[in-house]
Parts: sequence; C-alpha cells; structure tokens
Amino acid sequence: MKKLILLSSFLMSVTALSQDHFAGLTNSSRVGILTTSINPAELANMSNKFEINVVGVSFNVANNKIGFSDLTSDKDIEKLLFNGNEPVNLRIDAEVYGLGFAIKHKSWALAITSKINGKLDAVDVDTKLGDALVNSGLNSVLGSSSINNNYNQRLTGTTWGEVGFTLSKNLLDKEKYKVNVGATFKLLFPGSYSNLGLDKFNGTINNVGSQVYLNNTTANLNIAYSGSLANSFSNFEDYSKSVFGGLNGFSGDIGINFQWKDEPETNPKKNHNKYKFNAGLALRNMGAMTFSDDNNYKTNYTLNIQPTIANPQGLNLNQFENIDNLQQIETILISQGYLTKQPEKKDFKVKLPTLFSAYVDVKIISRIFVSGYIQQKVNDDNSNDQITAQNSFTLTPRVNLGFFEVYSPWTSNEISGFNGGIGFRVGGFYLGSGSIITAVINDSKQADIYGGFRLAFL
Repeated sequence: MKKLILLSSFLMSVTALSQDHFAGLTNSSRVGILTTSINPAELANMSNKFEINVVGVSFNVANNKIGFSDLTSDKDIEKLLFNGNEPVNLRIDAEVYGLGFAIKHKSWALAITSKINGKLDAVDVDTKLGDALVNSGLNSVLGSSSINNNYNQRLTGTTWGEVGFTLSKNLLDKEKYKVNVGATFKLLFPGSYSNLGLDKFNGTINNVGSQVYLNNTTANLNIAYSGSLANSFSNFEDYSKSVFGGLNGFSGDIGINFQWKDEPETNPKKNHNKYKFNAGLALRNMGAMTFSDDNNYKTNYTLNIQPTIANPQGLNLNQFENIDNLQQIETILISQGYLTKQPEKKDFKVKLPTLFSAYVDVKIISRIFVSGYIQQKVNDDNSNDQITAQNSFTLTPRVNLGFFEVYSPWTSNEISGFNGGIGFRVGGFYLGSGSIITAVINDSKQADIYGGFRLAFL
C-alpha cells in the first residue's frame, strides 16, 4: 500500500503532470487527428487534405489533498494525503498517440489512429483506513476509531491499447453554415488490470502499543487482477510491460458538428475552416474490454473480521505496510480466516469511461478566439468494473496566427478544482500544460504536461 502513495507523490514531484488531455489544443481551429478525441465529426473540417500523426504524449496527475507547494516543503506528504475527513481521490493517467493517418476527400474524411492508455487511481479512500494502512508503522492512528461507509472505495490500475477508425461526413455545406457528423470505431487491446474494492466498509481501528489492528469489521471485498499488474500495482515498469494485449473489446464515439462560416477571403485556401462560431456534441467511449490471461483472477468476497482466540485484537494492519500486489493481500486474509472463499480464475469485463462532451468556439475578433468545453461522465467511478473519468469544464482564450498559435486553458475539475495553464503550437509541433500557471501562483492540486508532433500537407 505504501508504495502506491509513494509512487503518486514521486510522479507529482518530478513532472508537471490535468485530467483534460491536450487541454486547449483539441478545440483549435487547426483540425486534425487529435481533434477527433473530443468529436469524430470534426474530422470533416480537417485543415489539410492529409495528416500524419507522429507522436502525441499527455501525462496527468490530479488529487484533492496535496498542493503543489506541499511537494517542495518539509511536510509529511503521506500524512497530508490522509488529513481531514474528506475521502482521498487521486488520478494518475497517461495517453500516448502513436502513428496515425488522416485523409480528406470532398465531403468525406477518414482517419486511422493508435493509442496507448495507462491509469492508476484511488477512488474515495477513507482517510482513517488509508492512514492506518499506509502509516501503520508510524502509529498514525491514536486510540480507537470507528469507520462506517456506505460507498465503495477503490485502488485500481489499468493499461490498454486502441486502434481507431474514424469516418466523418459533411451533410450540409451552405454559404453561411455547414453540418458534419462522424463516428469512431475502436478495437481494444486490454493489457493489465488490478482492482481492490471495499464496499460498505464498517469496522474499528485500534492502536495497541506499536501495532494497529482492525476489528469488528464487515465489508464486500472485490479483488481482480490480470497481466503484469497481478505482480505489482504501483511499479511503473509493470504498467509499461503489457500495454497492448490481444484484441478483446470494442468501443465507439459518435458526434455532430455545426459551423457558422466566416466571411470569404480573396484566397480560398486561406479561408479553409474559417468560422465565426463552431460547436459540437459527442458521446464517447461507449464499450468495454475483456481481460483474459493465465494469471486472471476476479473474486467477490465477504470480509468479516471478528476477535478470535488466536487473534483477539483482530487483523494486524502493520503486515500490509509493504504489500505491493493483490495476491499477497488475498493470501494474508485467507490464511488468517477472514476470507473463506478461494480466488476464482476467470475472465472479466471492464467498462470504458463513457463521456458526454459539448463545446463552442467563438471568434471574438480577427485571430482571437474563445472556446468553452464541458465533459460529463455517464458511469459511476465507484463500480469495480469501471475505468474512471472526471467531470470538467474548460474555458480557453486563444490567438491563432495560422502557423503559430498560443492558448491558455482554464479548467474546473471535480477532483482538483480550478487550474490554469498555457500552451503553443508551431506548425505541427505543440507543447502545453493545463495547470502550470496555477501550480506556480496558486498551489494547484493538479499538474500536467503534453507535447507532440504531426505532419500536414496539401
């Protein structure tokens, strides 16, 4: 358990890591492969006839407890993480776009893309329980403390690959407006998965001498693992070992786009994708993938910890201090009689984070735009078979000079709150962050960085 928290703190301290991937860039009027990540219908607005995506990388960290200044102070990060009564929420994830190709012909546009995803999440972890598990050797729990939760708290990690096929069509193209529709069909390649879920946890934590015990406890316990994350859920190398498994899932995106065109210019080529107002709606990530591996296990237990002659104080939490995989947790609980069911070897399905998104991009004056983007998750992050996502709203002022573009995304996320950053594009190269400004001046609880390169021609 301790390694999970140490990893999270380490990642936040060494890299400017937002939960909005490529924040500010995807709403640009310079439309290409990345724009389809928020709406496949946009591909018919592609700024060039051809585009080759070489690479695009986005790293993200967000939490609701630790501020940027805490990382550079002498404060105990682990104690800060479990301070107060609000449950701990932590999201670490990465997206890597690989080789992709897009082509536009008349009213049609087609793209083939590849992407790798990795996530490590803590969802609604009770501060008292987390403190006892992570800091048990530090005697963080004094006396006795009762916990009574009616929700599911999770630690989960996932890796998977995607190959996407996007088709977009211009339905109407009038003098002053046009309407596009589009869809993306994605082949999913599940790599590794690990999930620990504690639902409706009720129990008492006692500090006896230098030991911390859990007693009079009941909960519904879900343990699932597959691939390299069966060995460790907090080691980065285990995330990178198996990011592209075999084909075993499908998902899809659908969207619609409306543009109010700008006044025509003398040069028709310069007028390509020029507008006064651009808006879109999309429903994304509708689908699931099945994890199947030689070390595949998924089991729903009933956890029951009561005093016995052998263990009158209950379960000693100090023994979990350096635990790094779910098999070890199962072994300890089963060997001490707190779980009576044996682990079940079987395949299991995990849902992608289905999202509804909407946006508008408005031309204020020549070369200056302001866009608004909202993202709303459809599913519940507390479900054991669900990959997580965040609700967010982003406002981005932007100056677009054609070859050069600079923008500043300002985002409100449900986990980390308010964040602001800056980014730029020079031709096909881009670099940005959705939180670097607030991280420096306002003690942000989020950090992110992204960059990449793409080629466009004709």
